[in-house]
Amino acid sequence: MPDAPVLSVRNLRVEFPTRRGTLVAVDDVSFDIAPGEVLGIVGESGAGKSLTGAAIIGLLEPPGRIAGGEVLLRGQRIDNLPRELMRPIRGKRIGMVFQDPLTSLNPLYRVGEQIIETIRTHLPLSESAARARAIELLTEVGIQGADQRIDSYPHEFSGGMRQRVVLALALCAEPELIIADEPTTALDVSIQAQIIQLLQRLCRDRGTAVMLITHDMGVIAETAHRVAVMYAGRVAEIGPVREVVKSAHHPYTRGLMGAIPSLEGTGDRLTQIPGSMPRLSAIPKGCAFNPRCPQVFDRCRIERPDPIHVDNSDVACWLAAPQAAEAQR
Repeated sequence: MPDAPVLSVRNLRVEFPTRRGTLVAVDDVSFDIAPGEVLGIVGESGAGKSLTGAAIIGLLEPPGRIAGGEVLLRGQRIDNLPRELMRPIRGKRIGMVFQDPLTSLNPLYRVGEQIIETIRTHLPLSESAARARAIELLTEVGIQGADQRIDSYPHEFSGGMRQRVVLALALCAEPELIIADEPTTALDVSIQAQIIQLLQRLCRDRGTAVMLITHDMGVIAETAHRVAVMYAGRVAEIGPVREVVKSAHHPYTRGLMGAIPSLEGTGDRLTQIPGSMPRLSAIPKGCAFNPRCPQVFDRCRIERPDPIHVDNSDVACWLAAPQAAEAQR
């Protein structure tokens, strides 16, 4: 019997009430993440990736709110918990890594003080034991001379080293789940590779589940076990990363794959997806991708597709429905 998922998201809906009506930013999103698994969440800016992460850990900016669905951590529902009960879960059971490490680190305090405070908030350790654990964590994330660097301020670290400190901070209380929101975007390519290897090692050695949010399909292909492709607040396709990269079923996913340059340099033109992501106030009827889709047909403009299981993936596309596929032949 496979391990029970660390995180289960069921039909999640995030809304933003405005004077002109309610905007739906995340619409009926569902997925699981198993222990030791990296689930990549990929899509263009505005697809709803970061909002999904913020909703899971209870950090939605008002007036944003969860308007439907459930978020379960090891079977326990957490989306409806009051703030004072959610705060100890965030940090202890769920770690968070943001794109800009300076948003997670206080520039006025030494990094060691911040890590030690976090450790002692969540674990019953003395000051000296917490300091020893902080040095261990800094060493584990690849900071050399951690016993000296622990007394440095954030500005004394490079961008890549600061991101390692943030990872150490996220790991303080040995969380079951890490949500990493664009953790490599602001870093050099060589540093990106090191952070990716670090995340992979944490999954393998600790059995930590990771939700990796990024717009970079290359990072997903290198790091994730499964990938969820988001478009206009919905999951367009979710499945094993190798299968999605090699034989995507959704036209949007195929467009994303076709936009990745090949290392072979065959000279083939990259795919361009015409148009842009719709505004939340102007999401079209039926499939949200239909105005940009090269294979659109009448049903796509009228009915919104629910996920259809094809091979090992779930695809929200009418082309994946047997009767639609027959009609297109």
